[in-house]
Amino acid sequence: MPARIAILTPFSFPSVRGNAVTVDRIGRNLAERGVDLRVWDLAVTDGADLEREVAAYGPALIHGFHAYRVGPVALRLARRMEIPLVVTLTGTDANHDLFDVERAGVVRRVLEGAVAVVVFHESIRARIVAALPDVGARLVVIAQSVRLDAAEPFDLDAHWSLPSDRVLFLFAGGIRPVKNPRGPLASFDRVVARVPPVRLLYAGPVLDAGEGRALETALALRPWARHIGSVPHAQMRSLLTRTDVALNCSTSEGGMANSVLEALAMERAVLASDIEGNRSLIDDGVTGLLFHDATDLISAAERLARDPSLRARLGRAGRERVESLYPAGRETDAYLDVYRPLLPVPAA
Repeated sequence: MPARIAILTPFSFPSVRGNAVTVDRIGRNLAERGVDLRVWDLAVTDGADLEREVAAYGPALIHGFHAYRVGPVALRLARRMEIPLVVTLTGTDANHDLFDVERAGVVRRVLEGAVAVVVFHESIRARIVAALPDVGARLVVIAQSVRLDAAEPFDLDAHWSLPSDRVLFLFAGGIRPVKNPRGPLASFDRVVARVPPVRLLYAGPVLDAGEGRALETALALRPWARHIGSVPHAQMRSLLTRTDVALNCSTSEGGMANSVLEALAMERAVLASDIEGNRSLIDDGVTGLLFHDATDLISAAERLARDPSLRARLGRAGRERVESLYPAGRETDAYLDVYRPLLPVPAA
């Protein structure tokens, strides 16, 4: 596949946001298959510089990740250069922006202008089709995979001195309302009272200042919980090995959360909110536990805290699920299948 591909993303490494993790994994996997590509981070390069650099690169296709944040620029460039645009919906653009009064028009124009639209799960495909039936024929479902080959050590002890018998729950993700970071705290007050070794660790950047301040205030009264800020993605493998349970409390996900996939791949038990995006990965009682409300959360967290054999069983099943259904090669093959019919055929 000699033709060049320009990938536009709202964030890339060293950012630890989900879009950065997704684009890095997909880009590296494609490059290893011989795809000539370059990634542009719109948080670093925008406006005239971006347009000049992309034009100089001379791509045959533009691939934008996130319809609202990246889509308008990607669509403008694709039209100006008269090349195809592929858009991957990554979460908030599908679950919120498409239905937001102020943002919906932008997202709709981008999706209508793309020659292919990628989503991570069938539930997101159904949501888009219900809102934009004409886009249905151009929608492609490509499940995410996991890439945790970097193995930089994470020094947990330098951040938090924990008791030897601790049961560590990890909330990995950016601190913003959609991730519901304060949601589990009142429930964990009860859990910790019943199982004192339980600890709750937040690892992720503050992406919403108000939510960050509110979380800081809430944690000040809870010595069993701590927010340590961003952890480089290269150290997540190490941190997960020190974790007993991965916790996801999101109110919505883009179909498959990287943090949940990575926890499953590392054979960690997962406790997650019962939403479509989490149900795409968690089969309740088999590959993890789901909770509907605070009562469910307290019960499930206490079960996991008290029962290491349950944690081990769920972790093994989760890893087997990822290895069998979400291998990196399958994700890469699917993107190549999207690209091939859109790229020019090399001259004989």
